[in-house]
Amino acid sequence: MRTQRNFFISVISLFILLFSCAKQTEKEEVRIGFSQAMLNDEWRQSMNSAMEVQASLYPNVTLSISNANYNVQRQIAQLKEFISDSVDIIIVSPIQSKPITPIVEEAMNAGIPVLVVDRKTDNQKYTAYVGADNIEVGRNAGKIIVSNVQDSLRVIEIRGLAGSSPAEERSLGFHQILDKFPKIKFAGTIEGDWEKESITERLRELLSRTGTVDYIFAHNDRMAKGAWEVARNLGMEGQIKIIGVDGLNGPNGGIQLVKDGVLNATILYPTGGAEAIKIALKILNAEVVPTNNILSTTVIDQFNADIMQNQFSRINEQQGLIESQISAIKRQEQLYYSQNNILKIIIIFSVIIFGLAVYSIYSKIAISKKNRQLELINKKITVQRNQIEKIANEVKESNEAKLNFFTGLSHEFKTPITLIMSSIESLREWDKQRGYKTGFEVELIQNNSNRLLRLINNLLDFRKVEDQNFNVRASETNIFRFSNNIFKEFMGEAKKRGIKFNITTNNEDLDLFIDRNLMDKVYFNLLSNAFKFTPDNGRIDIEINDNLDKSTVDIHFKDNGIGIPENELKNVFTPFFKGSNNRKNSSGVGLHLSKQFVELHLGKIEVKSYHGTEFIITLFKGNTHFNEDQIVIDPDLADTTLSDFSGDITSDDNFLELGTKIREDSYSILLIEDNRDLSFFLKNKLGVEYDMILSDGTDGIELAFENIPDVIICDINLPDKNGFEICEILKNDLRTSHIPVIILTALGNRDSFLQGLKSGADLYLTKPFSYSILTQSIKSLLYNREKLRYYYTNNIHKIEQGQAFGSPEQLFVRELNQQIKVNLDNANFSVENLAEALNISRVQLYRKVKAIIGISVSDYISNYRLENAKTMIENTDLSMSEIGYSTGFSSPNYFSTAFKSKYGVTPGAYKKSL
Repeated sequence: MRTQRNFFISVISLFILLFSCAKQTEKEEVRIGFSQAMLNDEWRQSMNSAMEVQASLYPNVTLSISNANYNVQRQIAQLKEFISDSVDIIIVSPIQSKPITPIVEEAMNAGIPVLVVDRKTDNQKYTAYVGADNIEVGRNAGKIIVSNVQDSLRVIEIRGLAGSSPAEERSLGFHQILDKFPKIKFAGTIEGDWEKESITERLRELLSRTGTVDYIFAHNDRMAKGAWEVARNLGMEGQIKIIGVDGLNGPNGGIQLVKDGVLNATILYPTGGAEAIKIALKILNAEVVPTNNILSTTVIDQFNADIMQNQFSRINEQQGLIESQISAIKRQEQLYYSQNNILKIIIIFSVIIFGLAVYSIYSKIAISKKNRQLELINKKITVQRNQIEKIANEVKESNEAKLNFFTGLSHEFKTPITLIMSSIESLREWDKQRGYKTGFEVELIQNNSNRLLRLINNLLDFRKVEDQNFNVRASETNIFRFSNNIFKEFMGEAKKRGIKFNITTNNEDLDLFIDRNLMDKVYFNLLSNAFKFTPDNGRIDIEINDNLDKSTVDIHFKDNGIGIPENELKNVFTPFFKGSNNRKNSSGVGLHLSKQFVELHLGKIEVKSYHGTEFIITLFKGNTHFNEDQIVIDPDLADTTLSDFSGDITSDDNFLELGTKIREDSYSILLIEDNRDLSFFLKNKLGVEYDMILSDGTDGIELAFENIPDVIICDINLPDKNGFEICEILKNDLRTSHIPVIILTALGNRDSFLQGLKSGADLYLTKPFSYSILTQSIKSLLYNREKLRYYYTNNIHKIEQGQAFGSPEQLFVRELNQQIKVNLDNANFSVENLAEALNISRVQLYRKVKAIIGISVSDYISNYRLENAKTMIENTDLSMSEIGYSTGFSSPNYFSTAFKSKYGVTPGAYKKSL
């Protein structure tokens, strides 16, 4: 037997060795946080694209981009969040120099390098600066003006945001040049905030008062365009030369404005996105980097605008090519690693199979000798074993049925709790809007609803512990701050009851690796018990003791309550145990769960009772007692995808507000819910803003196909098909694939959440959910849908037919274009013909096209014909009549009328203008 055991141990050791060799060494991750000041889309997209392309060249680099949208306080909050997350380096484009300076210093003091981009802080307490020389930008603008000095010139300067370094430095450089020429007079200076709306009224007043001027220098192209619009409205656009700054490429960029004659010139102001990433990585690699990294600028006028635009377009094409190549390389790397791992696994299993084969031959010889001895014994115990298995199976089935009933009932509780909590939320919001103070009874209902939810979650956690479904996600945590946050949540109860509640520690800087979500439950269970069994004016203490001479930490929870009888101490962690002196309502699972959660950390929990009760949790320092897959870098306190909602969340702090209604007709929502009360509640609440369509689950798919709603809200547990099946059917059907789907369910486990994502759901909310979260989620989904419609409306005719995107909507549009193209010269090709070719009804085709593109089918067909006609005029020598007939117009007059209605000129006039 010893020989067999040694052989088996050798095989296992070989397996472990080979498996260790198969593991891939992970590269150390580099985290870069970037807080962006810009609100302008073109500038933001240009900088972000350059940064993302450059960062993608380094697989171990993670780039987090936050846009402050010209909100100084938001940018300060973003920088503080980067500091608290301990990113490796911070890149910041300050909105204003003075408010951002202290936060940059704070990051430097915390040991985090700071790279300032585009705009400087008030001092040079940063690692490096990347950006153009704004003084030189102002000087270039001044040089353009002085090069045209004759007798005298009158100039207006439009400055950027007051307090920002670009505005101050551009003005300084501008005056350095112009102040040398006494013939140049300043007609006035206007302060703006980089947006054209901030200067239009004041410029209109200034020009109306002073009359026309020779030049206007605006600190960016957006304000320059605003100045041109003011001059045009006053009839002065041909008399005033306007100079801007930025020189971005694109339909609204400065280069296009110069080509269109709106601006006389613009000063190229490079974003520096790629340079910022390069310098950041040099800093992290401890390379010597200059403090000031100045980017070159260029004057763009009518002479070089075309060249610059072509160069930028080529750069954008190259960036796109680089991105696609990087993606291809990553796919190849993944394929290589997968194949490499598969090969190693095959080798491992081959060795194991060979070993097992040898072991089997050896064992067969040895076992055959013992079989004869065991046959008689086996016959005797067979009957007993069968009886025991039968009894065990019956007990197992009985327990499983009880637990399934118990768990299912707990899940069912969540729907009525949703109605209670949502109604209380609505009532409190109603009182708040009318200035009423929420009554004691309302607070009592809400507090007890939250308590009931916590009890239900404890019961569900108990089932998870029994099934061993918990997986520790340990992260480095300051244990005192973690404890203090929970301590504060109980302070209100302590003050109300006059309980002396204290927390102490001998090391406030002690860090432990814990699963914050599980340990949060342990703290709440122990403190809830302490407050439950401690009389008013009593005492509760939390003590955190760092055992300096050991590798452990002790956390004490003490109270002077009723205590626990000594003979019952050994049973306190037993499920459903209730002490003989306990007269309180209790589920009996809280302490059992606490013990299980502590033991998942390989710690222990003890209890003492003398003039009260004391629980002692002992945890290990460091992270060597955890497996690698149990350690995470920076988790949230709780897994938000699985946690239940409790407490107040307001839309002002957490969600996007749609300021104006995007379209005139009402949005429609299909609600698939078999609970009548919840269905009635949501219909009454949402029906104020939306057209509601209700289904109990039996006809949800048919109603979706018939009505093509804007949003679908679907429960999981339904009488016919479940919510996952309904969502998958709707997402795979061209008629409904574009509709956002929100899953509402009491199932909060990770497997259910993943199944929801696989079925195509856009959002997964667990009951009880906050009504405000639901409404804001609906608005966000509708807003994103409108942005997609805007994209299709403005870009669909530019998409090549051979281009494949992959989503059902894009495939639908591609097929739509293909059918119109095939029948392009058919003047009798109608909407009905198109619907028949696509194998859907005329109504469904209308709703589908309206939902995706935002225009009617007939308008879309007409626009497609006119786009093709325009292309033929530009690229062929056919007559206007031939072009009209070949693009499906029944007569030349009709073609000419339709063409002029869309483009403002007749086809013949357009041909002559080419």
